Amino acid sequence: MYIRRFNDDDAEEISNLVCRNFKEVNIRDYSADEMERLAESYNAEKISVLASSAHMYVACDSNRVVGTGSISGYWGSKTESILLTIFVLPEYQHKGIGSSIIQALESDEYFLRASRIEIPASITACEFYIKMGYNFKGGKKELDDEGHYQMEKFRC
Repeated sequence: MYIRRFNDDDAEEISNLVCRNFKEVNIRDYSADEMERLAESYNAEKISVLASSAHMYVACDSNRVVGTGSISGYWGSKTESILLTIFVLPEYQHKGIGSSIIQALESDEYFLRASRIEIPASITACEFYIKMGYNFKGGKKELDDEGHYQMEKFRC
């Protein structure tokens, strides 16, 4: 397994990976209608748009994309960044790939220049991010209007 930066040829495969997570994993914590709507919106074009405004990484097993994650400046800030679109294929979960993606993101220039990093965490992924050193923003464990926990990590 290795991690590399996104290229345009990855968009369709990442779209499929993300949609599988909505329909097979996140559906445990969210309604089927909600997951279906999200899956419909995360097409290859949306992935390409996300990748154009962030540093997107892909985890590969041989030539197969098995995970993804991205980081960008938080609303254009130079001192805050945000992690987005972090997913691992269901059959590859619990094998350290998510942790490797976080490590790659935390080695990126957007992370290294930031004093605070935020992540909108799904109910499903919340415990994973806690294990990776992220805490609930302001110490408050509450879902926002999109059904995410706002989590953050501070760098000295």
